[in-house]
Amino acid sequence: MADDGALVLFSGGQDSATCLAWALDRFAHVETLGFDYGQRHQVELACRAGIRDGLGRVNSGWAARLGPDHTLGLAALGEVSDTALTREVAIEMTDQDLPNTFVPGRNLVFLTFAAALAYRRGLKHIVAGMCETDYSGYPDCRDDTIKALQVALNLGMEKRFVLHTPLMFIDKADTWRMAERLGGEALVELIRTDSHSCYLGVRTELHAWGHGCGTCPACHLRAAGWRRYRE
Repeated sequence: MADDGALVLFSGGQDSATCLAWALDRFAHVETLGFDYGQRHQVELACRAGIRDGLGRVNSGWAARLGPDHTLGLAALGEVSDTALTREVAIEMTDQDLPNTFVPGRNLVFLTFAAALAYRRGLKHIVAGMCETDYSGYPDCRDDTIKALQVALNLGMEKRFVLHTPLMFIDKADTWRMAERLGGEALVELIRTDSHSCYLGVRTELHAWGHGCGTCPACHLRAAGWRRYRE
Protein backbone atom coordinates (compact mmCIF):
# COMPACT_ATOMS: atom_id res chain seq x y z
CA MET A 1 0.00 0.00 0.00
CA ALA A 2 1.55 3.30 -1.13
CA ASP A 3 1.92 5.94 1.57
CA ASP A 4 1.79 8.68 -1.07
CA GLY A 5 -1.40 7.56 -2.85
CA ALA A 6 -4.91 8.83 -2.16
CA LEU A 7 -8.48 8.17 -3.24
CA VAL A 8 -10.85 11.15 -3.12
CA LEU A 9 -14.62 10.79 -2.84
CA PHE A 10 -15.49 13.20 -5.64
CA SER A 11 -19.15 13.99 -6.26
CA GLY A 12 -18.68 17.06 -8.43
CA GLY A 13 -19.75 19.50 -5.70
CA GLN A 14 -17.97 22.40 -4.02
CA ASP A 15 -16.75 20.43 -1.02
CA SER A 16 -15.40 17.42 -2.89
CA ALA A 17 -13.75 19.63 -5.53
CA THR A 18 -11.96 21.51 -2.75
CA CYS A 19 -10.94 18.22 -1.16
CA LEU A 20 -9.58 16.99 -4.49
CA ALA A 21 -7.39 20.10 -4.77
CA TRP A 22 -6.30 19.56 -1.14
CA ALA A 23 -5.27 15.98 -1.93
CA LEU A 24 -3.46 16.94 -5.13
CA ASP A 25 -1.47 19.45 -3.12
CA ARG A 26 -0.32 16.72 -0.70
CA PHE A 27 -0.10 13.32 -2.38
CA ALA A 28 1.98 12.10 -5.31
CA HIS A 29 -0.85 10.07 -6.87
CA VAL A 30 -4.56 10.85 -6.52
CA GLU A 31 -7.53 8.90 -7.90
CA THR A 32 -11.19 9.91 -7.72
CA LEU A 33 -14.38 8.03 -7.00
CA GLY A 34 -17.99 9.02 -7.68
CA PHE A 35 -21.23 7.25 -6.83
CA ASP A 36 -24.44 6.96 -8.84
CA TYR A 37 -27.16 6.04 -6.38
CA GLY A 38 -30.14 7.49 -8.25
CA GLN A 39 -29.75 10.97 -6.76
CA ARG A 40 -32.06 13.71 -8.06
CA HIS A 41 -29.07 15.98 -8.60
CA GLN A 42 -27.38 13.46 -10.89
CA VAL A 43 -26.12 16.39 -12.94
CA GLU A 44 -23.30 16.62 -10.38
CA LEU A 45 -21.78 13.48 -11.90
CA ALA A 46 -21.61 15.19 -15.28
CA CYS A 47 -19.60 18.04 -13.72
CA ARG A 48 -16.77 15.82 -12.53
CA ALA A 49 -14.82 15.50 -15.78
CA GLY A 50 -14.77 19.25 -16.36
CA ILE A 51 -13.49 19.92 -12.86
CA ARG A 52 -10.76 17.28 -13.18
CA ASP A 53 -9.63 18.84 -16.47
CA GLY A 54 -9.83 22.33 -14.98
CA LEU A 55 -7.64 21.41 -12.02
CA GLY A 56 -4.86 20.52 -14.43
CA ARG A 57 -5.10 24.00 -15.92
CA VAL A 58 -5.04 25.61 -12.48
CA ASN A 59 -1.84 23.76 -11.60
CA SER A 60 0.15 21.76 -14.14
CA GLY A 61 1.75 19.80 -11.31
CA TRP A 62 -1.68 18.60 -10.25
CA ALA A 63 -2.32 17.25 -13.74
CA ALA A 64 0.69 14.98 -13.40
CA ARG A 65 -0.55 13.66 -10.05
CA LEU A 66 -4.15 13.05 -11.08
CA GLY A 67 -4.80 9.37 -11.72
CA PRO A 68 -7.85 7.41 -12.91
CA ASP A 69 -11.44 8.29 -12.16
CA HIS A 70 -13.87 5.61 -10.98
CA THR A 71 -17.68 5.61 -10.82
CA LEU A 72 -19.66 3.00 -8.92
CA GLY A 73 -23.35 2.35 -9.31
CA LEU A 74 -25.19 2.02 -6.00
CA ALA A 75 -28.78 1.84 -7.17
CA ALA A 76 -29.72 -0.27 -4.16
CA LEU A 77 -29.00 2.68 -1.86
CA GLY A 78 -31.53 4.78 -3.73
CA GLU A 79 -34.04 1.94 -3.73
CA VAL A 80 -34.01 1.56 0.06
CA SER A 81 -33.98 5.32 0.71
CA ASP A 82 -37.20 7.28 0.94
CA THR A 83 -35.68 10.76 0.88
CA ALA A 84 -35.89 14.04 -1.02
CA LEU A 85 -32.55 13.24 -2.67
CA THR A 86 -33.87 10.01 -4.18
CA ARG A 87 -37.57 10.83 -4.65
CA GLU A 88 -39.49 13.67 -6.30
CA VAL A 89 -40.81 15.12 -3.03
CA ALA A 90 -40.57 18.52 -1.39
CA ILE A 91 -37.57 19.20 0.84
CA GLU A 92 -38.67 19.63 4.46
CA MET A 93 -37.77 18.77 8.04
CA THR A 94 -38.74 15.39 9.49
CA ASP A 95 -40.02 14.43 12.94
CA GLN A 96 -36.41 13.54 13.86
CA ASP A 97 -35.33 17.18 13.30
CA LEU A 98 -33.35 16.13 10.23
CA PRO A 99 -34.01 17.38 6.69
CA ASN A 100 -35.55 14.72 4.50
CA THR A 101 -32.49 15.06 2.25
CA PHE A 102 -30.67 12.79 4.72
CA VAL A 103 -29.96 9.44 3.05
CA PRO A 104 -29.47 6.96 5.93
CA GLY A 105 -26.18 5.10 5.71
CA ARG A 106 -24.98 6.96 2.62
CA ASN A 107 -21.57 8.08 3.88
CA LEU A 108 -21.02 4.77 5.66
CA VAL A 109 -21.67 2.92 2.40
CA PHE A 110 -19.59 5.38 0.38
CA LEU A 111 -16.54 5.08 2.62
CA THR A 112 -16.83 1.29 2.81
CA PHE A 113 -16.85 0.98 -0.97
CA ALA A 114 -14.07 3.57 -1.17
CA ALA A 115 -11.95 1.49 1.19
CA ALA A 116 -12.63 -1.65 -0.87
CA LEU A 117 -11.49 0.17 -4.00
CA ALA A 118 -8.47 1.67 -2.22
CA TYR A 119 -7.56 -1.85 -1.07
CA ARG A 120 -7.52 -3.06 -4.68
CA ARG A 121 -5.70 0.04 -5.96
CA GLY A 122 -3.08 0.01 -3.20
CA LEU A 123 -4.03 3.47 -1.87
CA LYS A 124 -3.63 4.25 1.81
CA HIS A 125 -5.33 7.65 2.10
CA ILE A 126 -9.06 8.22 1.60
CA VAL A 127 -10.22 11.84 1.41
CA ALA A 128 -13.84 12.94 1.83
CA GLY A 129 -15.72 16.21 2.28
CA MET A 130 -17.77 15.50 5.40
CA CYS A 131 -18.21 18.51 7.69
CA GLU A 132 -19.94 18.97 11.02
CA THR A 133 -19.48 22.75 11.24
CA ASP A 134 -21.65 24.23 8.47
CA TYR A 135 -23.97 21.44 7.37
CA SER A 136 -27.53 20.10 7.43
CA GLY A 137 -27.21 18.04 10.62
CA TYR A 138 -26.52 14.67 9.04
CA PRO A 139 -25.19 12.27 11.73
CA ASP A 140 -22.90 10.49 9.27
CA CYS A 141 -21.01 13.76 8.66
CA ARG A 142 -19.78 13.97 12.26
CA ASP A 143 -16.14 13.50 13.17
CA ASP A 144 -17.00 10.77 15.69
CA THR A 145 -18.70 8.78 12.92
CA ILE A 146 -15.70 9.02 10.60
CA LYS A 147 -13.23 8.07 13.34
CA ALA A 148 -15.32 5.05 14.32
CA LEU A 149 -15.61 3.95 10.71
CA GLN A 150 -11.85 4.24 10.19
CA VAL A 151 -11.33 1.82 13.07
CA ALA A 152 -13.93 -0.60 11.69
CA LEU A 153 -12.52 -0.51 8.15
CA ASN A 154 -8.97 -1.11 9.34
CA LEU A 155 -10.03 -3.98 11.56
CA GLY A 156 -12.22 -5.53 8.88
CA MET A 157 -9.66 -5.27 6.08
CA GLU A 158 -6.42 -5.66 8.03
CA LYS A 159 -5.12 -2.38 6.59
CA ARG A 160 -4.09 1.00 7.91
CA PHE A 161 -6.27 3.34 5.89
CA VAL A 162 -6.29 6.98 6.92
CA LEU A 163 -9.61 8.80 6.44
CA HIS A 164 -9.03 12.51 5.87
CA THR A 165 -11.84 15.06 6.23
CA PRO A 166 -10.12 18.43 5.67
CA LEU A 167 -13.40 20.37 5.86
CA MET A 168 -14.66 18.80 9.09
CA PHE A 169 -14.20 21.81 11.36
CA ILE A 170 -14.51 24.73 8.95
CA ASP A 171 -17.57 26.48 7.52
CA LYS A 172 -18.45 27.15 3.88
CA ALA A 173 -16.74 30.55 3.88
CA ASP A 174 -13.50 28.91 5.01
CA THR A 175 -13.99 26.24 2.36
CA TRP A 176 -13.88 28.98 -0.28
CA ARG A 177 -10.82 30.43 1.47
CA MET A 178 -9.13 27.03 1.41
CA ALA A 179 -9.71 26.83 -2.34
CA GLU A 180 -8.17 30.27 -2.76
CA ARG A 181 -5.11 29.27 -0.73
CA LEU A 182 -4.68 26.10 -2.75
CA GLY A 183 -5.21 27.43 -6.26
CA GLY A 184 -5.85 31.16 -6.13
CA GLU A 185 -8.72 32.90 -7.89
CA ALA A 186 -8.49 30.41 -10.76
CA LEU A 187 -9.52 27.53 -8.50
CA VAL A 188 -12.25 29.57 -6.83
CA GLU A 189 -13.69 30.42 -10.23
CA LEU A 190 -13.48 26.82 -11.42
CA ILE A 191 -15.40 25.62 -8.36
CA ARG A 192 -17.89 28.48 -8.58
CA THR A 193 -18.81 27.87 -12.22
CA ASP A 194 -18.19 24.15 -12.80
CA SER A 195 -19.12 22.40 -9.54
CA HIS A 196 -22.67 21.52 -8.53
CA SER A 197 -24.23 21.44 -5.06
CA CYS A 198 -27.95 22.12 -5.64
CA TYR A 199 -30.12 19.24 -4.41
CA LEU A 200 -32.65 19.82 -7.19
CA GLY A 201 -30.06 19.61 -9.95
CA VAL A 202 -30.80 23.10 -11.30
CA ARG A 203 -28.05 24.55 -13.52
CA THR A 204 -30.06 27.04 -15.58
CA GLU A 205 -28.88 30.15 -13.71
CA LEU A 206 -25.38 31.13 -12.63
CA HIS A 207 -25.53 33.07 -9.37
CA ALA A 208 -22.61 34.90 -7.76
CA TRP A 209 -21.91 31.71 -5.79
CA GLY A 210 -22.55 29.21 -8.61
CA HIS A 211 -25.35 27.29 -10.31
CA GLY A 212 -28.45 26.23 -8.40
CA CYS A 213 -32.10 26.76 -7.56
CA GLY A 214 -31.20 29.20 -4.77
CA THR A 215 -33.81 27.81 -2.39
CA CYS A 216 -32.75 24.31 -1.30
CA PRO A 217 -30.59 23.79 1.82
CA ALA A 218 -27.45 23.10 -0.23
CA CYS A 219 -27.88 26.36 -2.16
CA HIS A 220 -28.52 28.30 1.06
CA LEU A 221 -25.32 26.97 2.64
CA ARG A 222 -23.25 27.63 -0.44
CA ALA A 223 -24.65 31.15 -0.99
CA ALA A 224 -24.24 32.15 2.66
CA GLY A 225 -20.67 30.89 2.69
CA TRP A 226 -19.88 32.83 -0.48
CA ARG A 227 -21.25 36.06 1.03
CA ARG A 228 -19.13 35.63 4.16
CA TYR A 229 -16.10 34.76 2.04
CA ARG A 230 -16.50 37.90 -0.07
CA GLU A 231 -17.12 40.26 2.87
